Amino acid sequence: MKEHELYLIMSSPTEIRNKNIEVIEKVLSEDYTILVITTNQPYDILKKNYEKNGILLDRIYFVDTVTKYAMGRDHQPAKNCRFINNPANLTDIGIAVTEILKDLEGKKVCLVFDSVSSMLIYISSQNITKFIHFVTNKLRLLHSAGFFLVVEKGLDPDVLVQLTTFVDAVVDVDKTP
Repeated sequence: MKEHELYLIMSSPTEIRNKNIEVIEKVLSEDYTILVITTNQPYDILKKNYEKNGILLDRIYFVDTVTKYAMGRDHQPAKNCRFINNPANLTDIGIAVTEILKDLEGKKVCLVFDSVSSMLIYISSQNITKFIHFVTNKLRLLHSAGFFLVVEKGLDPDVLVQLTTFVDAVVDVDKTP
């Protein structure tokens, strides 16, 4: 991992959760503060998985796009999490990301997006591409790092081509020793 670089991490559907844990552990070991955008697993599940794996949450912040949508009601407030009403609400996600990154100004920050593939359930490929382009440019302007997790073969080839142009490296973890 290089400072200020953006990575597209491709994984099999069965390994994507494990890759999330591995990325979080690696990024924390490099002394980053992490912002996780989760469109795949609710905050409570991620929190439990992280704690089960010995990951401390004191340097992890979340933008959870699935809890309110799945529960149909508000989640009890959490100091390190912003809950978005719907995973398709890119405006609210963008605002939450911008506000958290502003709050973390002056810290070494890395964004972990889990997962780009699951957004396809809620919004079009074209809108996903536009949003990821917005996020990657924001990260570059703030000199921050980022990891974007995708399920291998879970994206339209045209979307995958677009995403690869936004990052510094693509890592297919199932093919990388």
